[in-house]
Amino acid sequence: MAAAPELNRRVIEALLQSELPSAPERRLVLVHGRYDALSPAEFNLNLAGTTRRIHVTDQPSVLGIAEAWQDHRKKLPSSDDVLVVTTAVDDAHLGWDLRAYALRRGIRSVDRAEIVKQRFGAADIDPRIRREPWLVDALLDAEPTSGWRRSGSVLTRDAAVRALIGSRLGGDELSEGTLDMDGLLAWSQRAGGPERFAELSTAEQAGLTNWLGDVIGGAATVVLGLARIGRAADAMALGVIGTVTTGPTASADSAVAFGALLGGPQFSGAQRRAFIEAVEGTLERWVAEAENSGPSVGQARSRIVDLVQRADDLAAGTELAEALTENRFVPTGLQARLRSLATALSGAPTVRSVAAAEAALVSVRGHALARLYPERLLAAEMAVRVQRWLAGPVPAVDSVASAIDAQFAEWGWVDRALSTLWLGDSSADLIISQAYRMVYEAGVARRDSLDETFAQRLSLWTKGATTQAPSGCLLIEDVLDTMAKPLLTGQAPLIIVLDGMSSAIAVELAEQLAGRTWTEASPKAGRRSAAVAAIPSVTRASRASLLTGGLTTGDQATEKDGFASLWRKHHRDGALFHKGEIAGQAGHRLSEPLIAALAEDVVVGVVLNTIDDALDHGREGDRIGWRPADITYLPELLDAARSYRRPVVLVSDHGHVLERSASGEGPLSAEGVESARWRTGMAGPGEVELAGPRVLYGNGCVVTPWDAGIRYTPRKSGYHGGASLAEMTVPVLVLLPSAELLPKGWSVLPPESTAPLWWAQRRTEEAAISQAPSRKATTKPKPASAAPLFEIEVETPKSLGALVVETDLYTAQRAFVRKPPNKSDIAAVIDALVAADNTISLTAAAAAGGRAGRSPEGFATILQRLLNVEGYPVLSVVDGGQNLRLNLELLRVQFKIGSA
Repeated sequence: MAAAPELNRRVIEALLQSELPSAPERRLVLVHGRYDALSPAEFNLNLAGTTRRIHVTDQPSVLGIAEAWQDHRKKLPSSDDVLVVTTAVDDAHLGWDLRAYALRRGIRSVDRAEIVKQRFGAADIDPRIRREPWLVDALLDAEPTSGWRRSGSVLTRDAAVRALIGSRLGGDELSEGTLDMDGLLAWSQRAGGPERFAELSTAEQAGLTNWLGDVIGGAATVVLGLARIGRAADAMALGVIGTVTTGPTASADSAVAFGALLGGPQFSGAQRRAFIEAVEGTLERWVAEAENSGPSVGQARSRIVDLVQRADDLAAGTELAEALTENRFVPTGLQARLRSLATALSGAPTVRSVAAAEAALVSVRGHALARLYPERLLAAEMAVRVQRWLAGPVPAVDSVASAIDAQFAEWGWVDRALSTLWLGDSSADLIISQAYRMVYEAGVARRDSLDETFAQRLSLWTKGATTQAPSGCLLIEDVLDTMAKPLLTGQAPLIIVLDGMSSAIAVELAEQLAGRTWTEASPKAGRRSAAVAAIPSVTRASRASLLTGGLTTGDQATEKDGFASLWRKHHRDGALFHKGEIAGQAGHRLSEPLIAALAEDVVVGVVLNTIDDALDHGREGDRIGWRPADITYLPELLDAARSYRRPVVLVSDHGHVLERSASGEGPLSAEGVESARWRTGMAGPGEVELAGPRVLYGNGCVVTPWDAGIRYTPRKSGYHGGASLAEMTVPVLVLLPSAELLPKGWSVLPPESTAPLWWAQRRTEEAAISQAPSRKATTKPKPASAAPLFEIEVETPKSLGALVVETDLYTAQRAFVRKPPNKSDIAAVIDALVAADNTISLTAAAAAGGRAGRSPEGFATILQRLLNVEGYPVLSVVDGGQNLRLNLELLRVQFKIGSA
């Protein structure tokens, strides 16, 4: 008889359940085998609906078997308890005294494969399972306490191995329905599973490795090889390091060094390459998930950063360390790319230096971690934007009117970029910090020059400017007549005064509001409107003039009376609400009088002080930007206006300048100080004297600084009252809940049309790809002497969008969409996204896809179904549902399209 196999409780149970119901009177079962010492010697078992007590003993001889049976009968003479004896004794050596009592009159041999089949509830079993003893043994050993899940009438080899992996290796990542390389790599990073794999028998390790290698690919062989030697936790970090062996500059030495890092297991070149590619793909998807994980982005980012930092640590001290800086996942790589950008920046940029900075910025954007540190990427983008602006022609300040318009249309964007650069890079790297400081100072120098020239123009203009003769300017007191009155043809407008809102803040808020939720409109085709503040540009002068419709000064009472009087002239009621009248009682965000006014056909005005308060209380200086949610009550007011279909006018009363002086630097000592940014007396350096009918303080003559660095009072986060463009420009935004409410003669302002060209300049490499036609172009070259016999067909490269929609994967994705759009339309949207720095508004996406005027939200959903393979966020709706963002790297990974 063959060597006795090891048997455990599961095998004994299966044998008894299979054979004992047909002979229930038998109490002795002899089995060829050796009982596992760790299995219980006694247990209960349900047999044909009856619970019987099972006793198991292992006996090496016939005498031992006989004694065990006699003891069992003696102790339990009348019970139906069953004695199971496992033994290596040959069946031929048994006497009839034992055979008479034994089940089937002899020693039973266990067909382990049959037991496996039974445990899975199958009627038949894949023959290949019988030929793999390691698999049969493992399935008998690894059965969960709840039993194997039923897998059909035939137990196939694949079903058996998948079930075994789920039981042995554990974790959601390797559940039966989700076995893929992403799951295996995620499993390698979890404690427990890899350790269990290392404890398996050599045969089982080899069997599982071979099966996973066939199903998932050669990358699985590497991961499990590392798990076998206890290095699974470093699998992904090693995959990151391995990228230095696959790039165009890879050397034989780097391959040898990488092999040494892998340690004991020997892997083929194909297995290594598959492993490295799998790690890159998984990391790219992790980055995309982290980028879109909202409040939990910090935790998701830490998982990735810890992993790639481990790669840096493992490579340290080897010849791979330097080459690893080119990797687009490791932190040192991001730092190196930012340093390269820093060296390309210039205090006096030229077209050539800007091109170099553009190329360096493309490299920074190409680093995966840049998307996880948006504040670092934003600073880099702002530096390059300022470079573009500085490389352009020096702007002219021909008049007050043109300067105010330019401040809102262009120079306010410069101020926004400079505010970001002031904060610098979070790494505090000296090279990067110095470069950003250089660009900042160059930008400020040009802005100062514009402010100085504007102040000179303002001084002359102020002497004669009146409501009747504004010299082309929109005056603060005329804003409501010009911008709000035309909206009275429909539901009365909601006028929201954001006290202290500068052009820089206005363009940022508009960027987030206009598009999907609101339609921006303007009486000027293709551009926004801005007004000139009262002088000095302080609240009591400018806000009172704005809300009353006349040049005046006053407090809240003056504003309330003047606002109501203004709208009575237009045969409408007007109600103005200040800071203390906005908040509601418990359970209501807005006050009942305000809600009641919004529900009626009344022109409602609301003054929000969040921005101005931030300047006073130190909350403005360290912020990168403003969101609608940052301004108390603004989201609630906008929601209410939209529900009542009210147009909204967002307007300031004046702008502000930010505190940028050195720490400890005090105010300018001067005579006649009345406020932080205006006084009486004689003008000095950086100041201008303003006199005329528009000057509401100082008996018609005041001194105000145009230099943003001058202040007369103690330090705050920001100031207003001066003569700089940032303070004197009053931005006005008109938002419609529907384009149907557009006043006659007005124009819709698409979000893409409002940014300056230098701000929204596209990434040259990707734009070139996206703009290339996807069809053959017939070129007729100019003849030199004689006409050519044939036309020359030149094959132009296909656009990225065209490449995507021609893949088999995209064809498969179309099955998930009822009536999918034409491939050319989807390609056009992808190319439009690439050309627009990977982000466009939903309305622009709909237009690019040939669906202008139709539901942009619905089209965005269709795009996501087509491109977000297996739920990975290739396309994301961002900025509160306003914009569509393309993850370019993930798109290439998912659709297997190489980098440009």
